[in-house]
Amino acid sequence: MTSPSPLAPSWLTPRVNTDDLEEALFPQDTGRDDDGVLTLSGVPVTDLAATYGTPLYVLSEPDFRARARAFRQAFTEAFAPHTDVDVFYAGKAFLSTHAARWAAEEGLNIDTASGGELAIARAAGVDPERIGLHGNNKSDQEIRTALHSGIGRIIADSLDELHRISALASERGTEAPVMLRLTPGVHASTHEHIATAHEDQKFGLSLTPPQPSDDLTATGSGSAALAGSHAYAGSPAWTAVETALTLKGIRLLGLHCHIGSQIFEPDGFELAAAKLIAFLAAVRDATGLQLGELDLGGGHGIAYTEADTPRQPAEIAEALAATVIASCAEHGLDVPRISIEPGRSIVGPAGVTLYTTGVQKDVPVTDEASRRYIAVDGGMSDNARTVLYDADYSAVLASRRVTGDHVLSRIVGKHCESGDIVVRNVYLPSAVTRGDLLAVPATGAYCHSLSSNYNYLTRPAVVAVNNGTSEILIRRETVDEMLGRDTGYTSS
Repeated sequence: MTSPSPLAPSWLTPRVNTDDLEEALFPQDTGRDDDGVLTLSGVPVTDLAATYGTPLYVLSEPDFRARARAFRQAFTEAFAPHTDVDVFYAGKAFLSTHAARWAAEEGLNIDTASGGELAIARAAGVDPERIGLHGNNKSDQEIRTALHSGIGRIIADSLDELHRISALASERGTEAPVMLRLTPGVHASTHEHIATAHEDQKFGLSLTPPQPSDDLTATGSGSAALAGSHAYAGSPAWTAVETALTLKGIRLLGLHCHIGSQIFEPDGFELAAAKLIAFLAAVRDATGLQLGELDLGGGHGIAYTEADTPRQPAEIAEALAATVIASCAEHGLDVPRISIEPGRSIVGPAGVTLYTTGVQKDVPVTDEASRRYIAVDGGMSDNARTVLYDADYSAVLASRRVTGDHVLSRIVGKHCESGDIVVRNVYLPSAVTRGDLLAVPATGAYCHSLSSNYNYLTRPAVVAVNNGTSEILIRRETVDEMLGRDTGYTSS
């Protein structure tokens, strides 16, 4: 048995056999062949590395599709027969034309956060009515493209943006389908969900008036019917609703919120839903109009290490449906059409990154303990989450079977940064040597999306595997492509 290192976190289990896999971290179709080589949807990783090189992002298409299908089925069943549900795949986690088509074929819509993501969804042939556009600072060109494409909804993030959407839609002689992104005062960054008076962040319109006032009359530019004495009067959210109901070129569909990312506990989602339903009721009471749609965002956590225990889609859906249905009944509202936006929870576990090992160092940390540093051929340019978010990952030796001593290791990249860490703590065989393949699971989300050319490293390819076959989705960037924007560069 490998002895625990005093440098290891308490949750990290020592390992003695490369065949031991934390199955919850890997795609559902992961295995080992007779030689101990890791297989992804039936394809040995040694074949993938030989064909496509490393670093390499690998996505299991069956796993992606199964997770997308699970969310759609779970939410449809949980809210039936009260209302219909739309599941929007959040493309910011990872987007390519193939991924967009997979999601659409599984019955999901596509949520985009920029003109580039919108272009990918359109190129994939996704029905424009099934595309949404997010963003806190959309350009006029992005809004014009959305209107010209006929997408199903634009999520307005501010009063300024609401007026610009109105002007650009009126310019075209059309109406823009708009949802308002509201900030419900739910803090979820540490998994402790705390209602706050006002969220100090760039997204959305707060439900809370800026200052208490004896004069609670709404101060927006819209209908006097929305004025009155109530808890929301004068708040940015209330002003946005009254403005949207009166502006030319705006068709107000409903409300949207998103409380954060990588959240395991249900409380924050349920509290946000209850707050927005109370707001919907206040709008109904002031205008006689019940807005027909409510988007409750995404942000559901996945397992990056053995310490993580994510909830399954059915559990998430049942808990959220119970809150929404009960809150609507409390306020005498019909249950609005619900939408959600899972991204990481669909594509994250479907992805694995392959690296080739290089330099190794055993570094004394205390008088009693040392840590092995294993450098790989990628790093923070292909996985920025560790340095950006202090994220934890796991890893396995993927190219062969080894039994015996394992040592506490830290997988690091080749960039000129001491923070260039891929995996902070993992037990790997002491026999790992230069040229071995390591596999880092749960890298389908926000790795390719956040990739860069730091130190002028080219960005890796993305490959899909499916029942014994592989297909390249995004080819590896070449040096000439990377440097082509430098006007003094000449290919040698």
